[in-house]
Amino acid sequence: MMGVLNHLSTLLLLSLLPPALSHVVEKFSDVPQCKNFFMNGTTPNLPGILVGGTVQDQKRYKLICQLFNNIYRFATLYDTTNRIPVFSAYTFTGPPTDPRPNPTWMIEPQLNGVNNSPEMKNMGEHYQHQAGNYDYSNSIQNKGVNKGHLFPCSHAHDLDTQKSTFTLTNILPQVVSFNNGRWMKMEENVREKLMTDCFSNNRKIKAYVVTGAVPSKNKTLKNRVNIPDLMWTAYCCYNKKKKWKAEAHWGWNKKGKRKTLKPETLGALEKELNQFHQGGRVQVFPKDCPRGPKPTTNQPSWKNYLERISSTVRNLSNSMMNRIG
Repeated sequence: MMGVLNHLSTLLLLSLLPPALSHVVEKFSDVPQCKNFFMNGTTPNLPGILVGGTVQDQKRYKLICQLFNNIYRFATLYDTTNRIPVFSAYTFTGPPTDPRPNPTWMIEPQLNGVNNSPEMKNMGEHYQHQAGNYDYSNSIQNKGVNKGHLFPCSHAHDLDTQKSTFTLTNILPQVVSFNNGRWMKMEENVREKLMTDCFSNNRKIKAYVVTGAVPSKNKTLKNRVNIPDLMWTAYCCYNKKKKWKAEAHWGWNKKGKRKTLKPETLGALEKELNQFHQGGRVQVFPKDCPRGPKPTTNQPSWKNYLERISSTVRNLSNSMMNRIG
């Protein structure tokens, strides 16, 4: 009898424990800590891929709550066919507190069918549903590309979060001169803006950032890893006046002379991405984020009114004089 009671007690205790941490999830909203990487908990809307927080092709696209040392660091939507991320979303809370680490590159075990391993790990070289270190070997010599972060290490506030960005599910092939040139300079410029312009309600630095890529049709590394055509990023945050502000950037993943990427409006980015997503409208952030500059009313001043009246009178006078002459 005591054995039965002990067994029932164990079952009751297990039922009260929180569920095991899940790295690959059905929806980002399934994990509250992961949901917080998105403004108002609202994920981007990418027609054909992610709509209303639901993946359209669940065999191909996987939602990853990026877990490192038992803490969720950022969120990634991963394309297991192209073996590159569609986007990574994170919150910027300040510049790095430590020098850039040089950790071992990691992968997502659950994309490889290892369900009892919720954390990113270093496991080997070859994987069916994701890129591995082998795919990037000799990539600079063969294709002129290197590993490019979506969530950049330079935007991670603490050392463990910096290390967490070195997972191959947050990486894609970027043309070396683009990654180390225009894109890197843009990341530096954005970081400075986020530090001075973006704040939470308690006056601490905070901004929501989503960075993604548009895959190419046929450019690959070793016939496995897609080399994307276009890279894009956007942020939205409260400014000092407690109003939402947003900014976006995008650039073609190729060599170029421009030193950095010029700032664009969120609306311009979404319009650009609409070309690559059929069957609906792209929305990177919720409607609270401004899509463009507010239109000016161009209300004329009294001085302008007087000048217009004077000009009209002069024109009438000249017209009368011409008729008399």
